[in-house]
Amino acid sequence: MKLWRICRAIHAAGAFSGDGARLYGGRWNSPGVKVVYASSSLALAAIETFVHLEPNLRPDDLVSIEAEIPEGLGIERLNPHSLPRKWHELRDDSIKALGDHWVRGGKTIALLVPSAAIRGEWNALINPEHADFRKLKIEKPAAFEFDLRMFR
Repeated sequence: MKLWRICRAIHAAGAFSGDGARLYGGRWNSPGVKVVYASSSLALAAIETFVHLEPNLRPDDLVSIEAEIPEGLGIERLNPHSLPRKWHELRDDSIKALGDHWVRGGKTIALLVPSAAIRGEWNALINPEHADFRKLKIEKPAAFEFDLRMFR
């Protein structure tokens, strides 16, 4: 399974460390829990990045990083029907608890979770502490630019 992340070039070396999520937490994890957020397509990674940008601020130092989870490694998919009705609008502790529980369980390298930015699309949580993490194939960063029209 191919996955993508977009980040500032200065953070590319640590993009798959899980340290940012550990420090600050995210929708699917509490602070203190290491997890890597990735998207199932470059386009979704772009949208997920875009929704966190300052309005009218077009960064000029972004890179995309493609990774592949080799065939045969354990990947789970969260059932969206198990989530609260308006989960995508909430920063609910129950959502964080789902991700925390999955990471601590250590059964699979990745958990597919629904995207809050684009309903019907999927992001992946990757457990950097999982025994199979070293099997992940991470490509070199490539320059990434948003189209200028997105910032008018």
